[in-house]
Amino acid sequence: MKQNLLEPMLESLTRDEKVQLLQLILKDVGNNISGIESQQGVCGGSACIIRTRIPVWVLVHQREIGASEADILNYYPTLRAEDLVNAWSYFRSHKQEILDEIKENQDA
Repeated sequence: MKQNLLEPMLESLTRDEKVQLLQLILKDVGNNISGIESQQGVCGGSACIIRTRIPVWVLVHQREIGASEADILNYYPTLRAEDLVNAWSYFRSHKQEILDEIKENQDA
């Protein structure tokens, strides 16, 4: 890292600009949840379980309508228990995104 280049730039920022920068960095780091990926052109860019085309919003919606984890694993035989753990973790850190996708797909 070029710390000697970053420090003067950071010192020149206002407090509000530093907060905005920190939020941007945390958002970028938070997007890296193991086992979840988003790709343009795959499932409309929705976050999906790696190795599948199963969007996180679908799994969250299944849980919201009463499906147990065992039910979900039966519905989607390619999923593993760790995939559900990753999906729930992604949902916790991207709640509004997933809720918006559920709503968009219910309205469709």
